[in-house]
Amino acid sequence: MINLRQIKCFQAVVELGNFSRAAERLRTSQAGVSHAIHDLEALLGTRLFDRTTRRVELTEAGQIFAAGVLPGLAEIERAVESVRDLSELRTGLVRIAAPPLLGATVLPRLLQEVAKLHPSLKLRIEDVGTDLIVPRVRNGLYEIGIGTFNTDEEGIDRQHVLSDRLMVFIEMDHPFKSLEEVGWKALHDQRVITLTRESNIRLLTEIGFETAGLPLRPHLEVHQIHTALSLVESGAGVAVLPTYAFAALNGRGIAARPLADPAITRQVSIITARERTLSPATTAVRPLLRKILRQMVPEIL
Repeated sequence: MINLRQIKCFQAVVELGNFSRAAERLRTSQAGVSHAIHDLEALLGTRLFDRTTRRVELTEAGQIFAAGVLPGLAEIERAVESVRDLSELRTGLVRIAAPPLLGATVLPRLLQEVAKLHPSLKLRIEDVGTDLIVPRVRNGLYEIGIGTFNTDEEGIDRQHVLSDRLMVFIEMDHPFKSLEEVGWKALHDQRVITLTRESNIRLLTEIGFETAGLPLRPHLEVHQIHTALSLVESGAGVAVLPTYAFAALNGRGIAARPLADPAITRQVSIITARERTLSPATTAVRPLLRKILRQMVPEIL
C-alpha cells in the first residue's frame, strides 16, 4: 500500500529534480529516497522518473500521478498544520452561554484574560435564559455553559464552581447591615423586590418565605438582577438575590447579608457535553473561567 513517506519523497524529487537535494530536504539519505521511489514504482507497476547522470524527469505516468496526488498532499499538509494550530492554541473558538448577569459581569473579564494568555483564541458569548443553556450545550451549539442546573441533566458533565446562597441586598445604611445573617422572618415589614416568576430565583424566594411562615407580597417585581440592584440603590426596597449578584455591584452603595432559617443554597456550575471531546481551546478556557468566577463571586455559606 502506498504510504505518505513515499508520496513526500516523490514530491521532493519532482520539485527539486534531484535525488540528493530531495534527501537533504527530507533529512534522510539519498539511498532512502531512491528506495522509497523504487517501492512506489513497484506498487504502481510503472516508472515515474527517467533518470540519467545529469537529470531526473517525470515520465508520462509520473506526470499523471503528480497531477493527481500532489494537490492532495498539499491538502493533507494544510490539514495537519490546522490541527497543530488547534492543539497548540494558535487558533480556536470557544462558544459560551451564560445567564444575563454572568454574561455581563464575569465574561468580559474572561475575554481580557484569554486575550492576554492566548491571543489567537476567539470567544463567542451569548447571554440566554438558564433553561436554554443545557440543550444548546448538549447539542454542540456551545462548548461551555455557566449557571445553576439540575443534577440529573442527561449528557452533561458538571464542574462545581461555588455554592450560591440567597441573600438580601440592602442600602449601606440599612439596619440589616449590622447583622451577620438575616432571618427570613425579618423581611415581613420590608418592601421586598423580587424577580418575576420566570426566574428560578423567584421560586426559591417563595420557598424561603413559605418555610418562614410568611406570605410573599412583592413590593416590586423585575426581570433582571441589574434592575433589582438599581432599585435597591435608589431606596425602593430590599432585594432577594443570589450570591453571584455581587459580581454586578461594582462599587455601588449596596451591601448584602445571607438569608437564614432556612439557608437556601444552590450550585453554580460550568457544564460541557459529556459525549463531545473538548477541544484544546475549551480545555484551556474552562479553568480560566472557573478562576474568574471564584474571584468575582464570594462564596458565602
